[in-house]
Amino acid sequence: MLAPIPGLHLLRMNPATPQPAHLGWRIAAMLYDLFPVLALLLATGAGAMALTLGQLDYHSWWYRLLLLFVLVAYYVVSWRFGGQTIGMRAWRLQVVDNTQRPPGWSACLLRFFVALLSLAVGGLGFFWCLFERDRRGWHDLASGTRMLRMPKR
Repeated sequence: MLAPIPGLHLLRMNPATPQPAHLGWRIAAMLYDLFPVLALLLATGAGAMALTLGQLDYHSWWYRLLLLFVLVAYYVVSWRFGGQTIGMRAWRLQVVDNTQRPPGWSACLLRFFVALLSLAVGGLGFFWCLFERDRRGWHDLASGTRMLRMPKR
């Protein structure tokens, strides 16, 4: 379990320091991320359709695995290199580890799959940040990460 950052409650009073992102900002970033994610999934489907010469079975295991791989790649690579997806960048959100750097590969993978589980149970893992002191969801708690809203430059 992640220990709270000492003095974090003092940082919340200063608008020039990163603040823990609340649920509204997280949802805004997820909605914004729908556009690049849908574009990637559509391009993947078009490529798979071309490779199968129009005989693609949308229910085949390899196609579903391919779509999952594309989703994992988008989120994990985005979080690992810079700590932001396109949607998070638009709302100045950033995923960081305890050292305030982008998380490592294993933390990003764990974060993705726990977030997927959180969505599968009706978003309960995301709503958890409404009750957690540092506004962390299940995926943040499991991976040892935090989502911060960065100050305006």
